[in-house]
Amino acid sequence: QVQLVESGGGLVQAGGSLRLSCAASGSFFSINAMGWYRQAPGNQHELVARITSGGSTNYADSVKGRFTISRDNAKNTVYLQMNSLKPEDTGVYYCNAQVLRVGTPLYDYWGQGTQVTVSS
Repeated sequence: QVQLVESGGGLVQAGGSLRLSCAASGSFFSINAMGWYRQAPGNQHELVARITSGGSTNYADSVKGRFTISRDNAKNTVYLQMNSLKPEDTGVYYCNAQVLRVGTPLYDYWGQGTQVTVSS
């Protein structure tokens, strides 16, 4: 089994910063891409940022220049540094990892979600 444990969410004023972390644990062969998604009330689940095992990144247009995704492959951990936060960044942020386990195809695992609230 694979578990993703997120941390770092909270309440912050507009213009502030937060750093999310997500650590993968369990039995697996490798992790391909990792990413962060978010869902705000009334909105669809959307990709925020994604990073491949080789370090290539892509971001939602709404967060470009403000958020930075990074990963530590040795620790199986992905980070999301969020700066210049806006109220519209509020939502539940979910970590995602594409995990390869021996004998099984690549599979998407999800964290439990961490709440980010940005007050105006």
